[in-house]
Amino acid sequence: MTEGKPVSKVLVLDDSREHADAIKRFCDEHNLIGLKVRRNRLLQVLRSNIDLGAILLAEQYGGSAAESAIVATQIDALRPELPIIVRRDADPSADGLPDALSRAACATYVATDLTPLRRVIDEYIFSIDYPNALVRGISEITEARLDSLFPGMTIVRETPCIVRDQIIYGEVFSLIALESAWCRGYMLLQTREQPLLDLIAGMRTHDAQPDFRELNSVLGELTNLVWGAFKNRYLGDAAALARHPVQVPLLVNHKQKTISFGGEYPQLCFKYWVTDDASGKSCCIDQRFVFSLSWSPEDFRESVQDVGPMVDAGELEFF
Repeated sequence: MTEGKPVSKVLVLDDSREHADAIKRFCDEHNLIGLKVRRNRLLQVLRSNIDLGAILLAEQYGGSAAESAIVATQIDALRPELPIIVRRDADPSADGLPDALSRAACATYVATDLTPLRRVIDEYIFSIDYPNALVRGISEITEARLDSLFPGMTIVRETPCIVRDQIIYGEVFSLIALESAWCRGYMLLQTREQPLLDLIAGMRTHDAQPDFRELNSVLGELTNLVWGAFKNRYLGDAAALARHPVQVPLLVNHKQKTISFGGEYPQLCFKYWVTDDASGKSCCIDQRFVFSLSWSPEDFRESVQDVGPMVDAGELEFF
């Protein structure tokens, strides 16, 4: 996998041992993390909040094209935003597939020619180019603010990934707008309620248990701290911001646990695990960026402070 580039998780629904090595090699070479699941657990996985970028489905998954069509219909009903890419046995086109499978598939390919698969992965998952400096900087900013809010606790970050699904993680989230001359979108922070309450309780010197208001306060403070640092480092002077009157509605479906930003946009996702070493309890903070309104990475700039004056003043010295 390419160092520093976000990865994406794909669900591999393919029983073929003959082609397993080729698919695994493709995943390794294209920053994909392939996941497999037993057929009888598939629906449970699809209903979970696991982050996915695509589905790699074999034409004969489950023993026949008809069974594969049933699976594709189930996926399309539960996670319609996920692209389904079908590996065919011989014909690289969709000709001859059951109608349900043909309708659900965004592309087809054969194992002897992975060019169509590579093209679809680039189009649906890695269609947005995130500068390495941005990805690295977001991690640095967020980890530093988590460390300040949860002193003495261990912070571990997973590899950043690209997701296409719209699943909400946990029961509580905060949302804040991002706007500059080179991007317009949102930052989302979300988590499960009880694990975060446990961490807050672990920082207390008295026995009173925290409530949801304190949880909201902590998550709100984290959001403001990260947003402020992100703004100073990447969004530039407020006077130079590009102002656009166009907006799109954000839609939250609580029953289905989904959030839509006005379209099926890839999201840049970071997961941070905060662990209280004293109690062993952990909490996952899920952070997402979606630049659904404007994205011009060619205009991306990082504000870096000139260290010259600090060196001259004796506050810093070169190593």
